[in-house]
Amino acid sequence: MSASTTVPATPPTGTTTPRPAAEANAAARPPRRRVTGVAVTAWVLGLLFCFPALWMVLTSFHAESDAATNPPSFAASLTLDGYRTFFGGGGGPTPWPPLVNSLTASFFSTVLVLLLALPAAYALSIRRVRKWTDVLFFFLSTKMLPVVAGLLPIYLFARNTGLLDNIWLLVLLYTSMNLPIAVWMMQSFLSDVPVSIIEAAQVDGARLPTVLGRVVAPVAAPGIAATALICFIFSWNELLFARVLTGVVASTAPVHLTTFVTSQGLFLAQLCAASVVVSLPVLAAGYAAQDKLVQGLSLGAVK
Repeated sequence: MSASTTVPATPPTGTTTPRPAAEANAAARPPRRRVTGVAVTAWVLGLLFCFPALWMVLTSFHAESDAATNPPSFAASLTLDGYRTFFGGGGGPTPWPPLVNSLTASFFSTVLVLLLALPAAYALSIRRVRKWTDVLFFFLSTKMLPVVAGLLPIYLFARNTGLLDNIWLLVLLYTSMNLPIAVWMMQSFLSDVPVSIIEAAQVDGARLPTVLGRVVAPVAAPGIAATALICFIFSWNELLFARVLTGVVASTAPVHLTTFVTSQGLFLAQLCAASVVVSLPVLAAGYAAQDKLVQGLSLGAVK
């Protein structure tokens, strides 16, 4: 008998031999040099983006003579004179009324926006009304008009109704200004809420306020938090309406910052110190809600 030989099987023409998983992952993994280059580029761009803010913080600890030098001095001595002046240490105006006014207008306008935007987004995403896309376009079209174009009629209305230099006028204006943005954002967030849990709540006898407050709101909490934070930032930073429609009583923090630009010159160190203090509430709110903000902004991005 002749010894039999085993001939290895060859794969059919047009097919490839499967490679081990480790080799496939190694081939799909980008080169280490490329990843390192992308990381370094991202860090450089991030530092360049943050450099103006870091420079503002550093300038706030300089004296006025050192802050006004050209080119700027990095090794200048540090001082707290800018912060002392901002808080009225040198006999200047106190910043607390403008800060309280900004907090009042931003907080109450954000609450009103959420109360109005949640039912509107519910009607446009879950219980969709007829021609809901046209409704969304109408909300978007309200942001196409430049703000300065509507300033004169708003000023005349406020003057004739005695609402000039009134903080509640700013609350209404900020609410109307942020409501279209809030409806657009929350509509996309509420579209990911499962309809089954809403139907189950309705079968148990829950009415619309209960469904919105106890079913929809907890599920869409990250999106609501992201919307609230953005509306709060927009209200806190608004300057045009506050500058024209307020005077002494209802002046806000951004308006107070303009007082450091006088006919005597630009007090750069004091302005930087004031800008740092005015930015702290927004930074604190963003830091406190950063987890909800990331979840809300990424909600619905991956299906």
